[in-house]
Amino acid sequence: MQMTLRFLGATQEVTGSCHLITVNQQSILLDCGLIQGSKADELRNHEPFDFQPELMSAVVLSHAHIDHSGRLPLLVKQGFTGPIYTHKASAELCAIMLKDAAMLQERDTERQNKKRAKNDLAPLDPLFTQDDVDQVLTQFVALEYGHRIAMTDDIEVTLSDAGHILGSAVVELWLGQPPEQKKLVFSGDLGREGMPILSDPTMIEHADLVMMESTYGNRQHRSWQETLTELKGIFATTIHKSRGNILLPAFSVGRAQELLYLFHIYAKEWDLSRWRICLDSPMAIKATQVYVNNYPLMDDDFKRFTRLSPGQHPLLSTAEFTSSTEESIELNDIHEGLIIIAGSGMCNGGRIRNHLAHNLARKGTDIIICGYQAQGTPGRLLVDGAETLTIHGQSIKVAASIHTIGGLSAHADQVELLNWYRHFVNQPPVVLVHGEPESQQILIDKLTADPALAPQHAVIAEKGNCLDLSALPELVWVP
Repeated sequence: MQMTLRFLGATQEVTGSCHLITVNQQSILLDCGLIQGSKADELRNHEPFDFQPELMSAVVLSHAHIDHSGRLPLLVKQGFTGPIYTHKASAELCAIMLKDAAMLQERDTERQNKKRAKNDLAPLDPLFTQDDVDQVLTQFVALEYGHRIAMTDDIEVTLSDAGHILGSAVVELWLGQPPEQKKLVFSGDLGREGMPILSDPTMIEHADLVMMESTYGNRQHRSWQETLTELKGIFATTIHKSRGNILLPAFSVGRAQELLYLFHIYAKEWDLSRWRICLDSPMAIKATQVYVNNYPLMDDDFKRFTRLSPGQHPLLSTAEFTSSTEESIELNDIHEGLIIIAGSGMCNGGRIRNHLAHNLARKGTDIIICGYQAQGTPGRLLVDGAETLTIHGQSIKVAASIHTIGGLSAHADQVELLNWYRHFVNQPPVVLVHGEPESQQILIDKLTADPALAPQHAVIAEKGNCLDLSALPELVWVP
């Protein structure tokens, strides 16, 4: 029985998740995400796929974040016509996120083409368009957690809650037929235990192979209580000084809603009544409504708050929603007393760029970095202590105070990753994806050093590597 797994993305890097599974001539993809980071990284999205899209039987999407879903429109544009299996909440969020991505693609291409026209160069086409996204949305097959279905004659799938963002899933795949059948478990992006809004990640007991993310395999996040104390201190200090503005670059799905929830819960304790809080992201505003509409997926604490009247809903009661461009521009004239939540989370696009341009050089500004920052992004430069930042072609001095709040991360840290793997009863082989090399090697060392964990094999995926799944538990690589 032919049964292979080829690693095509998020290999020794965090973005661009994409993995190809073939069983008896039928192939499916796990995720099809955009590569994010520097301009050179993003140009790699234009490279041809390492497979023929029209021959794919199906796609399984672990969750809606663009680094997992963002190349689906390109896949469809190039001939994929099959179903895209994902949780129903992920399908709803993709309708928002992929349309926004298409708008950015078209806008960036239009800007480039104006420059090219001046130099008598042929115009470029966007990576994908709104029409491509519309087609993708017709191909989604929405699933509930815990339902096992057949995607092909030899591939079955079940999604379980990964606790990362709304609709995020741990993917369980049964490949082939008994007695040769193998079970592959793909962690997707794992969330954290005890975090607000979402339930804890699902623990899985059995697998023949585990594909595990490793974004924070080299570190431990601060405890939730330490994180809350630090946030309270930032707000208190800023009030005590000149009451400059606070900027929070935030991912529109997940992080923005978490911040709204925290501001609702701790409004009095953090003295937030003295601040004007603005959610300045059309996509985050739409995503927040999807969260509100999917309250059965939330944890018990969140459900308790949803019993309040609609005007007091924990995601709707604290912040102003500034949808229009005009409203966003007006915020640039306010130099103190604002808390602005805006995308993008890595500061490489969106309205946060304009707010940085107007606030970064002010000593009274506080910038709270509360999510993963990929290599080469402006957010990563700020975290690493850059003295200047180039925005819209202008070099701006960094006079603002930069705070990195690791405890808000939606990714499991090293201890949580190890604990998730610990629940597998048979210590199956592990292949690490979705992480930078240093983080991955440290996690491998931790896995193999603990006798209670000690996988039969633990390796780091390399782009293009192909694994013969029929040989499991041995890891046999094939051309």
